[in-house]
Amino acid sequence: MPHTLEEAYEVADAIERRAFDELPGELGDLLFQVVYYAQFGAEEQRFDFADIVDTLTAKMLRRHPHVFPEGTLASRRPPGVSAEEVQTQQVNSRWEALKADERAERAVEAPSVLDDVPRTLPALSRAAKLSKRAARVGFDWPDARDVVAKIREELAEVEEALAAGDQQHAQEEVGDLLFAVTNLARTLKADPEQCLRATNAKFERRFRFVERELSAAQRPLTEASLDEMEAHWQAAKAEEKQSTHS
Repeated sequence: MPHTLEEAYEVADAIERRAFDELPGELGDLLFQVVYYAQFGAEEQRFDFADIVDTLTAKMLRRHPHVFPEGTLASRRPPGVSAEEVQTQQVNSRWEALKADERAERAVEAPSVLDDVPRTLPALSRAAKLSKRAARVGFDWPDARDVVAKIREELAEVEEALAAGDQQHAQEEVGDLLFAVTNLARTLKADPEQCLRATNAKFERRFRFVERELSAAQRPLTEASLDEMEAHWQAAKAEEKQSTHS
């Protein structure tokens, strides 16, 4: 399982960096994972690669009647008919109804709108999907300002736990804080995972600038003071701001 996730992330990374020369190799590595599982399934007489393709085909036909109205792959939307001509609201409603039916069929317990949100997703992505599912049935804040208020509330609870010296409670409240921030990203129609990836890249870019400046001054990183590093950090921010406006 970890290898499958790693390969999927490497595909996403190559696309994000627009490293299209690397993409065939990364997609091949991901495809190998599919073939690998198919072989395991075949050896245990559970399923094989053909079953995977057949299941995918049936799902595409079932979920996209607006594209395959006759229920076959041959019944694609005719050339020249734009996607805008398809009734988006009807398509979305149909999609959700089909997903709900599939969840109900698979559910051992009472069906839930939260069924089939993969547990193996990155925590931020899963938080966004869980809250989006709940929001579809009305369990949501009216607007982004209410989410900001919730973030302040959760942050205050983190501060209270820290003041009380309760490390475990503080960790739990940090989770609540992250969930609230994830909801803010969703409310702003942003992908929290991509938001954090962008911030990770920004942090890495600026910290490498700090390292280069200290190296040029022959100052080992471990000997530099926090004030020195902060000064170079602010210089990195100023340089980025200048290049953005130039």
